[in-house]
Amino acid sequence: MRVKGGIVTRRRHKKILKLAEGYYGAKSRLFRKANEQVMKSLMYAYRDRRQRKRDFRRLWIVRINAACRALGIRYSEFIHALSERGIQINRKQLAEMAVRDPEAFRMLVESVRPA
Repeated sequence: MRVKGGIVTRRRHKKILKLAEGYYGAKSRLFRKANEQVMKSLMYAYRDRRQRKRDFRRLWIVRINAACRALGIRYSEFIHALSERGIQINRKQLAEMAVRDPEAFRMLVESVRPA
């Protein structure tokens, strides 16, 4: 007597097709094409979760640098001065401060500015 795997296969196919909802054309309807696209999409998602962290760090650095230069100091000098004074504040918070509270950011820059 042979084993029929229809139920298991159908469940597996339905799971993939559910993940492929919203894809264009055959990628959302045909199992093989949907499976290829879902695997690729999961790879992109994994890669881009890491890429997003890099992208945000770059954005924060650009914002901090712009705010620093408006106050007459370079980003690298500012970060170096912070570390020399033992001030530990991350770039996300610095960028947020530069955008939302420029006066406080200016005071922080003045407090670490080299004499």
